[in-house]
Amino acid sequence: MKKNSKRGSIIKKFVIMFSVYALATLIVSAAFTYMNQTRSYQAECENNIRNLTNYLSASIENEGEDFYKLKQYYEEHSDEMLIPIDYAGDYYLDEQEFYLHFSERYPGKMYGVDITFDELDEDIKLECAEYMFKYWLSVFEKARDEFGLKYTYFIYPTTEPYMCYMIDAVREEKVVDGRTYISLGDTVEEDPSEYVMMWEAWNTGKNPSGFDVFDNEYGHTFAYYSPVYINGEEIGLVCADISVDKVNDSILVAVAGLLGGSVLVLLIGIIIMVIIIRKNFLMRIIGLEKNVVRYTEEKDEAIAEEIRKGDSGNDEIKNLSEHFADMIGELKDYMTNLQKVTAEKERIGAELNVATQIQADMLPRIFPPFPERGEFDIYATMTPAKEVGGDFYDFFLIDDDHIGLVMADVSGKGVPAALFMVIAKTLIKNRALLGGSPSEVLSYANDQLCEGNEAELFVTVWFGILQISTGKGVAANAGHEHPVVRRKDGEFELVVYRHSPAVATMEGIPFKQHDFELNPGDTLFVYTDGVAEATNAQDELYGTDRMLEALNKNPNADAKEMLANVKASIDEFVGDAPQFDDITMLGFNYFGKG
Repeated sequence: MKKNSKRGSIIKKFVIMFSVYALATLIVSAAFTYMNQTRSYQAECENNIRNLTNYLSASIENEGEDFYKLKQYYEEHSDEMLIPIDYAGDYYLDEQEFYLHFSERYPGKMYGVDITFDELDEDIKLECAEYMFKYWLSVFEKARDEFGLKYTYFIYPTTEPYMCYMIDAVREEKVVDGRTYISLGDTVEEDPSEYVMMWEAWNTGKNPSGFDVFDNEYGHTFAYYSPVYINGEEIGLVCADISVDKVNDSILVAVAGLLGGSVLVLLIGIIIMVIIIRKNFLMRIIGLEKNVVRYTEEKDEAIAEEIRKGDSGNDEIKNLSEHFADMIGELKDYMTNLQKVTAEKERIGAELNVATQIQADMLPRIFPPFPERGEFDIYATMTPAKEVGGDFYDFFLIDDDHIGLVMADVSGKGVPAALFMVIAKTLIKNRALLGGSPSEVLSYANDQLCEGNEAELFVTVWFGILQISTGKGVAANAGHEHPVVRRKDGEFELVVYRHSPAVATMEGIPFKQHDFELNPGDTLFVYTDGVAEATNAQDELYGTDRMLEALNKNPNADAKEMLANVKASIDEFVGDAPQFDDITMLGFNYFGKG
């Protein structure tokens, strides 16, 4: 069950990622479609109301004097004019009835030619005003319907901020003698801060620079205004409103339908895609996985051939199967070689352990080495960087009154340096025991080591011979570190002088030597470059200054404690950084006779 859920998770993850991406794309696409459609419709609406107001303004201005007279009469007699609330644009009957009554009242006369509006009797004038009002109401409503707008109306200001709605977009009711008529003469306060474009059109006498946009009981509405002039006089504003809510809702429904259809197509596509992926890809991968798991459990090489035959495709999965089959064969060879290498490594490790022990046994390790001699105290340590190292120290009695002290460092590390070190140590000690000065001993060792030195190794050596009874000595320094001496009650200081070349660099070279003297209470400290060149994680060197500081923290320490103090200081400085070189030190306290 656990494995099946893991396998199914591949398709599940793919379906989730693909669905999220596709749905996000569809939603973004639908949003852009909706915004573009609404923006386009809004632009069309704005264009329509501009055209409508301009059209009605031009129509009124063409009528000229008749509309002007109607407005004047309306201002004084709007309460007397009776327009049925259900008026449906049938002003033709009213027109015929007006002309019939006119001909009866003024036989042989023509309206507008022989008799003007102002000359009519009051009852005929009222009838004429009602007929003309119905006519203009029909013109406004017909234009509204043709342009697909919400409202069209004609207004004029009374006293700012009040506007009289002469031809109103909404028919308000009034009841006279039991019958319902349109309420005329309504005056409404229009706040200039809200209806900015309305008052701009009236005050400037020009089409406004924009639209009044507001939300009211009629929806999200755009309003536009066009001034009307008759005989050079501005008499009012033709206005047009349009609410975009209904169309926006229709666009939203259409876009939602499109989105729903797209989601359905997406789901069908995902199902088909899952079937195809499962059959052509996933099942092949699952089969490959089963064979790989079988091999890890059974280690049967025949499974490689089953993997090759089990996939008949010609794509990357087929290539992967071939690679797995090849890997099984290579893995067998690798395991065989690994066993050989591991066995060889174990053999070498064992031999290195033996070499380490042999090297350690070659260096003096029993302290005190000469317990019967009270004239001096000596202690030395060697910490190799690898299993075996190239550093070595030595001390030995040449006779009852002379002791030889050796501190040396073979170039390189590991087994080659250790072998070279064994030879060098043996040559130096054996030659010194035969007698002779440090210079003679190093010259002999140099010539011997130069023979057959194809590896071109060399060794730096500090070698001194001290007369125990007097403290006088002779030392030769073949390219080695400067020794450190502390006089009684003083501090440790470097003894700096010119070196000779390292041993085994060139056959027949001489080695300089110099005299030195230790007085009772004096201390000698010699070391290899692994001390001064110990490096921390920031690639900083330990250096001789820190070494001297460590020595001088307890200048009266015995030889063993002196070396322990320096090693502790090195460890603290280096921290977790790896050791790159052998660290070898020798301390010698001279007490003298008695």
